[in-house]
Amino acid sequence: MKCIVIGGGISGLAAANMLQDKGYDVTLFEKESRPGGMIKCDLIDGCLFHRTGGHVFNTKRRDVMNWFWQHFDCETEFIKTLRNSSVVIPGMDNVPYPIENYMYCFDDNIQRSFIADLLTLVKRQDEQSKNFEEFLRNRFGETLYHLYFQPYNYKIWRRDLAQVPLSWLVGKLPMPTVEEMIYNNMNHMEEHQFVHSSFYYPKRGGSQFLADRLSQNLDIVYNMDITSITRHGKKWKVNGVEADCVIFCGNIKQLPLLLNNAVDILSYDADIEALESHGTTSVFCEIDKNPYSWMYMPSDKYESHRIICTGNFSPTNNAPDRMTGTVEFTDYISKEDILDNLSRIPYHPRYLTHHYEQTTYPIQKDNTREMIHSLKNTLAPQGLYLLGRFSEWEYYNMDVAIGAAIDLIIKI
Repeated sequence: MKCIVIGGGISGLAAANMLQDKGYDVTLFEKESRPGGMIKCDLIDGCLFHRTGGHVFNTKRRDVMNWFWQHFDCETEFIKTLRNSSVVIPGMDNVPYPIENYMYCFDDNIQRSFIADLLTLVKRQDEQSKNFEEFLRNRFGETLYHLYFQPYNYKIWRRDLAQVPLSWLVGKLPMPTVEEMIYNNMNHMEEHQFVHSSFYYPKRGGSQFLADRLSQNLDIVYNMDITSITRHGKKWKVNGVEADCVIFCGNIKQLPLLLNNAVDILSYDADIEALESHGTTSVFCEIDKNPYSWMYMPSDKYESHRIICTGNFSPTNNAPDRMTGTVEFTDYISKEDILDNLSRIPYHPRYLTHHYEQTTYPIQKDNTREMIHSLKNTLAPQGLYLLGRFSEWEYYNMDVAIGAAIDLIIKI
């Protein structure tokens, strides 16, 4: 059986390896000159720059963990690092993350307001939230909503949080109960005591190391722009190359044009066209030494929403006597505005370079997941499968993308 995988990000690389292990003849088409997609890294002045995000590995799924360590040596190639995140609140020391467990760090007025919120939340525990705003208010209370959750998430989503559905939430935010928030504050529970409090990270090369390793034994055609996906009897042709099945890991918004009626998906066209997303401007900087992995910045004093201290993930990410990190902004921001913002951001970030990725955060609407599921059911019986963050329009982390590949390959 011949299968073509379109897209050499983590989803495509994982699926191609899994298919090859099942005996398929696999060719992967990648539009860039190297593998990685959103996990690509560059070397800048001897320091490692994650072009989008700061990709690390951890998972709750045993099958994902097992598959991953079949391809890498945990002992010799990876560091297990404790997560140490904080929230930057102007006028006070960084507050450890998750913020709801550290309300004892705030002044008496905020603490009393938070306690009053908890008493209210106990009475509303059974209320069902209809959107992201309601979820945050019902889960954390008004004090935390206005102090952190609303301003931070508005920077990410750039819209009224009442318009953000709940479908993307699973696995993305802590879900503490009132009882847990009280217990954690009374006992000063630290982040390293929680699930997902640590992660694995390559000793060298960052997430580019993962992409390079997973691509080693694959037949990959680079610099391949996909111009057509056509159906010929029971076979598919991608740019004229024949296959029995196709796994599409590209952007679903390109699919109707590529298929050109090879499969009748006309009824989905309007919904696909209406899909929205945000981009990310990642600014690579030299920064002051600090102990953190991530720093979240809800204040409107900063246009950026977070600093990813990738220089703390592995010592080899930095050139000697330097510390680096990435300052993230939602959507495009000019270099002039970048430099203006950096002058106000803590830890004195000094500009090295930046990269703008146009499509990084898929934005779901109430019907998005149902629409994609229906489309997948239309395409799969004919041997065309959707996989990946922007093919399935899901906010996948790296481990979830691998898990989705496992689930798909079992069905093929």
